[in-house]
Amino acid sequence: MRDALAKREISSVYRLLRRHGVSQRQIAALTGQSQSEVSEILKGRQVMAYDVLARIAAGLGVPRGYMGLAYDEATAVRVAATAEAPQSEEDESVKRRKFLAHAAAITVGAAVFGTDSGSWASSPAQTPAPGRIGMTDVRQVEAATRALRTLDYQYGGGSCRDAVVAQLSWGQQMLGANATDLVKERLYVALADLHNLAGWTSFDTGLYDSARNHFGQALGLAKQGRKEELVANILYRMGRVYLHQNAPDDALKVFQLGQLAAQNSGSELAVGILCANEAWAYAKMGSDDQALKLLGRARDEFARANISEAPAWAKFFDANDLSAMIGTVHTELAQTVDTKYTRIAVPALSKAINGYGEDMSRSRSFNLTSLSINHLLEGDIDHGAKIGRQAIDLSEGLKSVRTKDRMKPLQHEAEKRRNNPDARELAERVAKFTGSDSAA
Repeated sequence: MRDALAKREISSVYRLLRRHGVSQRQIAALTGQSQSEVSEILKGRQVMAYDVLARIAAGLGVPRGYMGLAYDEATAVRVAATAEAPQSEEDESVKRRKFLAHAAAITVGAAVFGTDSGSWASSPAQTPAPGRIGMTDVRQVEAATRALRTLDYQYGGGSCRDAVVAQLSWGQQMLGANATDLVKERLYVALADLHNLAGWTSFDTGLYDSARNHFGQALGLAKQGRKEELVANILYRMGRVYLHQNAPDDALKVFQLGQLAAQNSGSELAVGILCANEAWAYAKMGSDDQALKLLGRARDEFARANISEAPAWAKFFDANDLSAMIGTVHTELAQTVDTKYTRIAVPALSKAINGYGEDMSRSRSFNLTSLSINHLLEGDIDHGAKIGRQAIDLSEGLKSVRTKDRMKPLQHEAEKRRNNPDARELAERVAKFTGSDSAA
């Protein structure tokens, strides 16, 4: 069996299973294939597609390293390129549904959004590993994650994503090593957080499918490590991907699953983060009552939270971030419901901007962009244009696709006021920075 797996001779694998009493129907059920596909493979049809091989490994409970399926995406591309026929690209809405199904299964143990969690959620690589690991090895993963997360905050995901993926390639090897139960559990959490960071940096560089894959991996590992608080944080981050893609309905579903995990963890800070982001989703949908209600709960949860004792993946959400979320939600409401909401957005955003240091350049950029939008909505075009230029100046030093995408509403508001020379100049500069078209 090991020899057949190493050569990826799936027909031999299936014949061995049949010889030991496993029926074609059972193989099909385990691997997510039809009985006719299993029959064809038994007759000698080769399986070359990477995602199918990964699904077979996962379904049969086979460590992927036995089939030479390394985790890294470069390997995925090489193997997939040898497929007999091109794989059809799924619609983004289908991918979202599959992630929701996977997230629901992880969070509440039920197929709330359907039974198919999708083959995109690859299993951890099980490559040759050290014979035994201890807590020192796990601490090295945690330390690397902290250092790389600092780079992400300061310079953007593009500054460190490759390093995060490389660190994962090394860290995943530990899963096959011998260790005490305590070390194993902490390793699951450490690798879950590293995948969490890989997903976030992928998102920041515009690699949405990669982000979804890493977040899917992170969820499974966080659950194995029994860290509901980390499950909540991962779902918050995936919800942010959907918000960024202007899919607030799907984002809200993910945030609500995250809130269940946050409540199970007993962490007020985790609950507060999820409530604040649910408020943002409602604001995007133009539902100010629900947005303000959830924002109020986020304030209450934050007031009760002990941030000093929070883990690294949640500790980022401090008083500055709460102000930023208040400002962001009200900026969204000012655009979708009524410009009166600028009166709360402006002071909240200003407070956040003043509180961020140089180590949070991307967050400052986001908030400067939102502040500029609010001033334009209020009719204070000169000041709004000045703030907008500051946002661009700061963003030019960041390796982040998100900063460019988040400036699209600013460009839209500036374009609407092209009769003003400051607004026109701002619109043209944003267009140049983002690589989008500006009105003639």
